[in-house]
Amino acid sequence: MSKKQKKMLIRILISAALLIGFNFLPFGGPLRFVLYMIPYLVIGYDILIKAFKGIKNRQPFDESLLMAIATIGAIAIAIYSEVVDHEAGDYVEAIAVMLFYQVGEWFQSYAVGKSRRNISDLMDIRPDYANIEKDGKLEQIDPDEVEIGSVIVVQPGEKVPIDGVVMEGTSTLNTSALTGESLPRDAQEGDEIISGCINMTGVLKIKTTKEFGDSTVSKILDLVENASSRKSRSEAFITKFARVYTPAVVYSAIALAILPPLVRMFGMGIPAEWGTWIYRALTFLVISCPCALVISIPLSFFAGIGGASNAGVLVKGSNYMETLSKTKCVVFDKTGTLTQGVFEVNEVHHNEMDRAQLLEYAALAESASSHPISKSLQRAYGKEIDRSRVTDIQEISGNGVMAKVDGVNVAAGNSKLMDRLGVKWIDCHEAGTIIHMAVDGRYAGHIVISDIEKPHAKEAIQALKKAGVEKTVMLTGDSRKVAEHVAADLGIDEVHAELLPADKVFEVEELLKKNTGKGKLAFVGDGINDAPVLSRADIGIAMGAMGSDAAIEAADIVLMDDDPLKISKAIRISRKCLRIVYENIWFAIGIKLICLLLGAVGIANMWLAIFADVGVMIIAVLNAIRALFVKKL
Repeated sequence: MSKKQKKMLIRILISAALLIGFNFLPFGGPLRFVLYMIPYLVIGYDILIKAFKGIKNRQPFDESLLMAIATIGAIAIAIYSEVVDHEAGDYVEAIAVMLFYQVGEWFQSYAVGKSRRNISDLMDIRPDYANIEKDGKLEQIDPDEVEIGSVIVVQPGEKVPIDGVVMEGTSTLNTSALTGESLPRDAQEGDEIISGCINMTGVLKIKTTKEFGDSTVSKILDLVENASSRKSRSEAFITKFARVYTPAVVYSAIALAILPPLVRMFGMGIPAEWGTWIYRALTFLVISCPCALVISIPLSFFAGIGGASNAGVLVKGSNYMETLSKTKCVVFDKTGTLTQGVFEVNEVHHNEMDRAQLLEYAALAESASSHPISKSLQRAYGKEIDRSRVTDIQEISGNGVMAKVDGVNVAAGNSKLMDRLGVKWIDCHEAGTIIHMAVDGRYAGHIVISDIEKPHAKEAIQALKKAGVEKTVMLTGDSRKVAEHVAADLGIDEVHAELLPADKVFEVEELLKKNTGKGKLAFVGDGINDAPVLSRADIGIAMGAMGSDAAIEAADIVLMDDDPLKISKAIRISRKCLRIVYENIWFAIGIKLICLLLGAVGIANMWLAIFADVGVMIIAVLNAIRALFVKKL
């Protein structure tokens, strides 16, 4: 609880205690008025000041003015009763209205604070310092001062301040603040590390690859801090509604206080009963206060964004939360999104020699290349590459490589290379990249290399369909054979292969035309070439852990652990959030209209007005903070 909240709670308790105590005192007249003004001013002085400032700044129409008019009017009626009718004036109503209003405001402040703390705790990843080793000692400096290429030291229990590569040491990292996953991750020499993780065990020396301002931790904090600035249609509607609604009810209350008495006096020739109609107008004002709508709708979206962040899904604004809830078509990039983007040797077919010998020849022949395919061959070989065994390396663009390994002529490449060498090759029925091998001019077999599907990719597609997504599509620059194999295995409805970045944009444009009126289209990608498509889709979703900066910048939603299973969870969170928003809108407006009608005809008194204002607000706020809790989704 903040100092401001504690102060308000003390004011509430003092005012309530005085109000109850004064009810048992036998005072009357001016002394009674003075005594009752003490709890009124204790609890309501800030509201009166706000109302006065609003009038002074020519922006009077807000809930503070409504509360000020209603309570001052109720006090005036009480004074009128004592002076004219010689009855004990009821000051309790005025004080109770202000007291319960402040109770509602305090509760709303506490709820917002709780949801902010939820996000703040989750996002408590901003590092205070970075360790630089100088003269054998660690010196703490501001992360902003660390340049690219610097070596920083992260000790156990410290946050990784800047993205980089481990140069020395092994450890386990707590990534829960970034990904929502509690399982620690191992880190060793050569591994890329993103900022915001907490080092748990060993000391790590990390060579920075980004400046602090461009690192993962800074981008995450920017996303969360700026999310509230992007309002949804529902939220924008409520803001506009309040601007029109507040002056409308003030003028309606004035009309209710003046017109019926005038009609009774001059049109019907009966007593005006000014006190009755002024009381009804004041009750009307208290009932009409739009607190429940103005507070609970933004709070619902804020809580939804916080709940999504807690699950490792960063939503850049409530407008994207609303769009995501309407998603009916999800389009995926393949490599790095549904697959790991890590190529591995799956099979060795038709090998005329020992499998290990064939892989050894392939790995050595490809040893001069840094291509992912070459790296996968070297990993499959599993031994240290002795470059001295390889001579006469000749790389043929678009074909493959030729070299001498231990004096033996080795050719590794595609079917075009085999045709070029006049070697008869055998086609492969497997989907993937096929590396044909020729040794001393004779065909020695082929190696099948393919990208690995992400562990939850198939489950993610099934979960999307259960969540109500009607169509899944995959776009890729890979070969049609590979694309169709992956799509069939994962259960994707439609696939488009061998696409350039511009082709992907065209395909998304076509899908958007077909999807018109059937819901929103989301695109999920991770690469630089996906940035244009992420921007063009109704909602762009980027892989945050390994995705490119361009993709993360262009996206509306970022998955912090690259798990496609989080997409369906994000959709369910957004739908829960929007359901709560609409529940609050209909509940608040419905109760308000009923109570306004009852107040206008004299059935509702000030106590019902208090329920219609504060009670509805508390119920709506309680409902709104449900959006924070997403564990059972």
